[in-house]
Amino acid sequence: MNHLYQRDCLRLLDFTTEELKNIITLSEKLKKIKKNHQEIKLLKQKNIALIFEKESTRTRCSFEVAAFDQGAHVTYLGPGSTHLGTKESIEDTARVLSRLYHGIQYRGHNHRTIEILAQYSTVPVWNGLTEKFHPTQLIADLLTMKEIFLNKNFSDIKCAYVGDSRNNIGNSLLEAASIVGLDLRLVSPKKCWPDKNLFIECKKLARKNKGNITCTEDVKEGVKNTDFIYTDVWVSMGEDKKKWKERIELLKNYQLNDSMIEMTKNPKVKILHCLPALHDQKTSIGKSILKEYGLKDGMEITDNLFQKHQKTIFEQAENRLHTIKALLISSLVKEINF
Repeated sequence: MNHLYQRDCLRLLDFTTEELKNIITLSEKLKKIKKNHQEIKLLKQKNIALIFEKESTRTRCSFEVAAFDQGAHVTYLGPGSTHLGTKESIEDTARVLSRLYHGIQYRGHNHRTIEILAQYSTVPVWNGLTEKFHPTQLIADLLTMKEIFLNKNFSDIKCAYVGDSRNNIGNSLLEAASIVGLDLRLVSPKKCWPDKNLFIECKKLARKNKGNITCTEDVKEGVKNTDFIYTDVWVSMGEDKKKWKERIELLKNYQLNDSMIEMTKNPKVKILHCLPALHDQKTSIGKSILKEYGLKDGMEITDNLFQKHQKTIFEQAENRLHTIKALLISSLVKEINF
């Protein structure tokens, strides 16, 4: 029996430890099947709506390719393509789409929007990113960790997240660590630490699952003996540039560079990045930010380190496809038999 059938995915705490691990295991199987050109189409005649209030590369492409691989059809609803929240309420939009589609993906700003969509939808709703959580990214991250350490339990893996721990990646990392039992260190200035209530909730659950979660401002202590260092961009598009200046000033000593790698005391440490990364000046935004704020060698990560660890980083990006495919199948197929 598939206990995830017709279930939403708004945040990782929607799942139990067993359920999340089952999604990861299914992702492994689906990745192998795709690599061997043995795709089994379980989503034929399924229609999926993809609502994108925020632009995307990995999330959109992963949902679309996952659906196409499985025989489903998608409708992409980009910024300004619907009346959601302007001419038509979120509730009414959910009611309409539920009659036309078998599932709804939402990527946008306000997490409350997806909560209302899910409340009034009669079909599964999946979170492609909100300002609070990014669950599909973290499922891919967990798959990547598992692939690198095949013989380790999650509770034996040490991961340091360096940067702004208050963002959607930081929040979802907290939830992931609490469910599977990672040793997670959030390495940030105090002003960038996560919501206290969420931290306490996740730390308590992590202990039950043989994990541990800590916050520290001390980079050397935070990254010591870690298996992974995870980082993300420090600024978000659409934010007030005054916030950019404040955050870059706060985080300038938390850049992932050779000095930080030495602090780990682990020459085999791996780097994770959810992308896009501002590691060079080959984009208009990257060039502008690095010049304006006097950042000579990347922002959150140096170009040298990014290039050195690109194999892991781009494997992590590809894993978005396989884990999202597992999520779609888990939600839309009553019985999964492989």
